[in-house]
Amino acid sequence: MSDVLLFTISLAATVLGLLGSWAAYRRRGAASGMRGAAWSMVPMGAYLTGLTKFLSDLVFSPVKWAGVALFGLGALLYVASGVMLRKGPAADGGSGRKNAPKSAPKGAASKGELQSRRPTAGPAVDPDLAEIEQILKNRGIS
Repeated sequence: MSDVLLFTISLAATVLGLLGSWAAYRRRGAASGMRGAAWSMVPMGAYLTGLTKFLSDLVFSPVKWAGVALFGLGALLYVASGVMLRKGPAADGGSGRKNAPKSAPKGAASKGELQSRRPTAGPAVDPDLAEIEQILKNRGIS
């Protein structure tokens, strides 16, 4: 877009906003008028700093949209990797044995033995929930 057109649009938005701010000042008081005036300055400030030119170039440029898409994909991959790291080594598709000890300490029960020792309380799918349900039943809470 040309600079003259962007300047005209920004100036018109600022003037219309200031007129609306004056009306808000008369109807609702100084605080509303000041708030409206503050928002009215944004379009002209954006033009004078070059933000309007940048945004108009962004909207009409497929190359810049591709850059925005790549930036978004990178952010998504970063967040997903953080979630995977929080879940542990098994979340990345590996066997999960890289950081596991080679042999269990003496007296330690295996995962299967621990699950078999837990009380079952009906059709609960999660063993932790079954244990909680059993505790609640023992206390008379259902």
